[in-house]
Amino acid sequence: MARSSPPPLLFADTGTSSDQLYFSGVEVHDPFIAFGVGKRRLTLQSALEFGRVKKARTFDTVLPLEDWRARADARHPRRKAGVAEIIAEVSGHYRVRRFRVADDFPAALFIRLRELGLRLELADGPLFPEREIKSADEAKAIREGNRLSAIGLAAAEAALRGARRQGNRLMSGGRLLTSEDVKFAIESAILRGGGLSLSTIVAGGDQACDPHERGTGPLRPNELIVVDIFPRVVATGYFGDMTRTFLRGRASDAQRRLVATVREAQRAALKTVRAGVEGRAVHQQVLDTFAAAGYKTRRTKSGSVGFIHGTGHGLGLAIHEAPRLNSTAAVALKLGTAVTVEPGLYYPGLGGCRIEDVVQVTARAPKMLSNYHYEWELR
Repeated sequence: MARSSPPPLLFADTGTSSDQLYFSGVEVHDPFIAFGVGKRRLTLQSALEFGRVKKARTFDTVLPLEDWRARADARHPRRKAGVAEIIAEVSGHYRVRRFRVADDFPAALFIRLRELGLRLELADGPLFPEREIKSADEAKAIREGNRLSAIGLAAAEAALRGARRQGNRLMSGGRLLTSEDVKFAIESAILRGGGLSLSTIVAGGDQACDPHERGTGPLRPNELIVVDIFPRVVATGYFGDMTRTFLRGRASDAQRRLVATVREAQRAALKTVRAGVEGRAVHQQVLDTFAAAGYKTRRTKSGSVGFIHGTGHGLGLAIHEAPRLNSTAAVALKLGTAVTVEPGLYYPGLGGCRIEDVVQVTARAPKMLSNYHYEWELR
């Protein structure tokens, strides 16, 4: 008979650990102990957080940290009890001596718990593999995240449309319009809407040819500007993730062809997304579209050009989750998974373009979880 999987053990805060937020269902800013006993979820909380966490009713049992620290101190009178001793004390009380932990579990705590006799096993893959499948409520939360993304895109578009072209400059309020100006407009609009947008990308010209370049300095007319927004909903912790490429002024034929091809590749990928299809098959649709249009990917001395990243990734309580849509993704997409679809092309001298939406995988056509128009040439 196969041995049952041990219950999870976590020591992290919910701001940096999406696993902790998923398991706990309530936001706590400092690292705290949470664990399973059978189907029950338990946590130890200090007096600072005890009442609030108990009122949230997301745990079956909330234990006072101070009481269990005192018990651990009594058992270890020659040393001040730390987190490991407290975990050992409470797990002994509940007769659980074996736990499953994630691969980012604190190493020093892992070693000390083993010294205290607990058996810890690293999870074979994600600590909570069920996170990959999104419930109706989770899909709604991701859609809310993308409503915030759309608010941010609208703010970016308004800033670009409102700028005045003056030679090779975009002017706003009597001064140069910068990436920083547009990011401020995006992030403040999202903050008013109930989200938090960090590391927003507004990258123009050759800056946009590095896909994760956030963008700095003046934006120019007639250049492609990649705007990538991935806000987190304050109320739920779930992310949105959308990208559009804009141009303020008049595009060249080469720029129009580039953008049209990226959009065509996105459509081809979206048509392929469904349960049972491997992530690499979706990615291959993008590769085939770009190859048919003559866009080559190659390495140069100063970096790679063309299509230089995967087609997409899972989205939820973390901005990058399972599954992946890339050349090595041999696992079939599961029903209910939420994924981004974001092909792009990047050629210094011409510019970069990326178009990104989020969908939920179904047995047929994917369900859109994002919504914003694709008009990009802003005159």
